[in-house]
Amino acid sequence: MANNNSNNNQINVPEAREAMYNMKHEVANELGITLNNGYNGNLSSKDAGHIGGNMVKNVLPIRTMEYRHDKRFLGKTMTTITYKASLMI
Repeated sequence: MANNNSNNNQINVPEAREAMYNMKHEVANELGITLNNGYNGNLSSKDAGHIGGNMVKNVLPIRTMEYRHDKRFLGKTMTTITYKASLMI
């Protein structure tokens, strides 16, 4: 396997480059992580992962639905049972 150091991260829609850049800075700001304009080589892998992970969560939200059933008995007491189903799109 050849060692290729070229960057293969390509944005397919050139107009999206600025939007992704702005989103990255917005997410970093929400997380309390300081980003510089341009190179951020001093950023820890952990912080970079937090930023990237939250960007993915914003782009691909998880859809959650709740189902409730109010008349279930658990032992002698009536309780509400909540079922949650998540779908990642």
